[in-house]
Amino acid sequence: MTTTPLLVVWAPRVLGLAFAVFTTLFAFDGFQKGKPFGAALAEFMMQLLIPGVLVAIVVLSWRRAWLGGVAFVLLAALYAVSSWSRLDWVLVISGPLLAVGLLFLWSWLYQRHTITSLS
Repeated sequence: MTTTPLLVVWAPRVLGLAFAVFTTLFAFDGFQKGKPFGAALAEFMMQLLIPGVLVAIVVLSWRRAWLGGVAFVLLAALYAVSSWSRLDWVLVISGPLLAVGLLFLWSWLYQRHTITSLS
């Protein structure tokens, strides 16, 4: 396998996991000075739900790239619609989600084309 097919297959998976790690950093906002530890821990755990969903989508999409493409593009659109008044956040969150979704779709099309041309 040459470099390009490896990049097409692995880029969406690696970038999807990297984006999940990036969103995990936001969970640490729960720990603020003066906040009781129990409340901070509860908020931390709640904010870890989104990265958990992203990791689950990547895992489920490992062999079904179309699923990751659809899921990430939908998440990008949902976030953009819900945060339209904050264009900076739309670009920071929806941009990478859309990019990962499109990469998953490209991976799916590439793999489908490769399997079809081998038949």
